[in-house]
Amino acid sequence: MKKILHIINGEFFAGAERVQDLLAMRLPNYGYQCGFVCLKDGVFEKSRKSSVPVHVVPMRSRFDILIVRRIAAIVREGGYVAIHTHTPRSALIGRFVALSIGLPFIHHVHSPAARDTESPVRNFLGSALEKFFIFASSQRLIPVSHSLKAYLLERGVNEERISVVPNGVPVVRSAPVWQMPSGKWKIGTVALFRPRKGLEVLLQALRKLKDAGFNVELHAVGAFETLEYESQIKRLASDLQIEDLITWAGFKRNVHAEMEKMHIFVLPSLYGEGLPMVVIEAMSVGVPVVASDVEGIPEVLISKEIGEITEPNNPEALANALSGLIKEKHRIPEMVIAAHSRQRDVFSDSAMARGVSGVYDSVITVR
Repeated sequence: MKKILHIINGEFFAGAERVQDLLAMRLPNYGYQCGFVCLKDGVFEKSRKSSVPVHVVPMRSRFDILIVRRIAAIVREGGYVAIHTHTPRSALIGRFVALSIGLPFIHHVHSPAARDTESPVRNFLGSALEKFFIFASSQRLIPVSHSLKAYLLERGVNEERISVVPNGVPVVRSAPVWQMPSGKWKIGTVALFRPRKGLEVLLQALRKLKDAGFNVELHAVGAFETLEYESQIKRLASDLQIEDLITWAGFKRNVHAEMEKMHIFVLPSLYGEGLPMVVIEAMSVGVPVVASDVEGIPEVLISKEIGEITEPNNPEALANALSGLIKEKHRIPEMVIAAHSRQRDVFSDSAMARGVSGVYDSVITVR
């Protein structure tokens, strides 16, 4: 079995990290074994379900390339045959590791670096790093959606070096089961909460639903990126007088169990969504999805029979989409069946691992 070293940031366990963990569990079915190097101390090592080797090699700064030698030693000792990176930071290190040993270098594109944060400076630096170091030196780029492929083509990447592999999650049951609420509707969301996730929009929409007389509550699952942002959001909830409608569940390893508590799943992102894992996880569980029209999301929710798409950064539109679904609740059972079928056929973890293994086959064979 050929061994691939994945170099990741590792400080969080959100969508991209679930992709990495699932690949570690499914790639052995296709002849590949993963190992990980984390460049930051964090929750990945403790939260993952896979049992593959994980090495924590912390960077002292964003451009600390002195750790390349240490990671190269891990590669040699572990017998790895290729380097696979997942963020601009990890790609900077992975590129030098691959060059120092002469191994293939593959980079996974989970979101566009040019619009990944709220900081124009960080976006500029990430975009420049992406263009001049990652795109120029990787043998193959793996965007998780066709919208990200278009982003790569716009930035001058040769199409022959691009292989789209959609994200995937396990098929958790043979058929979805959705229970009609007898009283209050539990609207849920799951994310690493940061400004681009649109939580402010969701809170404003929740207030509008309350004013319109809908019996709703919010179940919010996930950690906040910073204490400052958490304070800002909870202050907004207080100003809107909806604190009593919200449960802040925090970070949870078992996302499926949390989704099963929800009657509707919402992802109100503003930008930066390559192909969000939480949307296809909700589809796998059998929860109807309302999400914003951002990048890869319409590639998943291709019609109203699969899920509802709403204009980003528009509380009124989001409230209307949610209230419309509640009013037309008779649509939901067929919607969750169609969404579950699409997840099973197109967005499974096995399909994702098979696609990534095909990239490995082509790159390693070329050597």
